[in-house]
Amino acid sequence: MRTTFIVISSILAIINILPYVRDVIKRKTKPRIVSWFNWSLLTGIASAASFSDHQYASAILTLFGCLETLTIVILGLRYGDRKFEAFDLFCQVGALVGIILWVVFNSPSIAIIATITIDFIATLPTLKHSWVKPGEETAITFFLGSLAAVFTLMAAKDHMITAIAFPIYLVVTNFLISAIIYGRGNRLVVKAGAK
Repeated sequence: MRTTFIVISSILAIINILPYVRDVIKRKTKPRIVSWFNWSLLTGIASAASFSDHQYASAILTLFGCLETLTIVILGLRYGDRKFEAFDLFCQVGALVGIILWVVFNSPSIAIIATITIDFIATLPTLKHSWVKPGEETAITFFLGSLAAVFTLMAAKDHMITAIAFPIYLVVTNFLISAIIYGRGNRLVVKAGAK
């Protein structure tokens, strides 16, 4: 059953980005490049930490996440929101601190905890963008990402930090972003219709 959950999680992790890619190319979605770039670095760190601790379900999820976020960075450089603010610089520095912590402590668990903390900071520009301009984000991508993380948790072979911490974090943050996009988007549509 564990293998089935890994396969389902992997399929969801692969297809979840397709609606986002489509919407970026159509210029409907405008990704915040700083978030996506930091997510690329951080999912790369999480994937390496999980692989080094033999937590393959989590490692596969974060590896696909790294490849997908890099895809959005590349597309976003052409079609996305390239603004770089002081807050974005703070997030970038935080990502580098995560890498340094892992190297200094040589601990996959510390790397995962640092990565989650920094990833949340890197998520803030996209959370803000989702709240202010929900029509410029693609909710289904974040929802499917959350669902992929649920199946990863179901496939975890134990409850070590490197096996479950990042997938739990992804369930929460991806669901939160998709809920904000859906909720704010519907609210703005209702407001516009009332005028």
